[in-house]
Amino acid sequence: MTKILLLLILAMMIVHIIRPLGLPGLKRRADFWKLALIALGAVSLTILLRGGE
Repeated sequence: MTKILLLLILAMMIVHIIRPLGLPGLKRRADFWKLALIALGAVSLTILLRGGE
């Protein structure tokens, strides 16, 4: 699950650098770092919920 999540967010970051997504808070190309923070939080939450398998 975490690998799929990471690949999905990595793809979103690449697309966002090419053409901004236009979502609230993601209007500029320089905002791709916010997606990295979301990925870090999502993976951390997934690991905590699964018990650190």
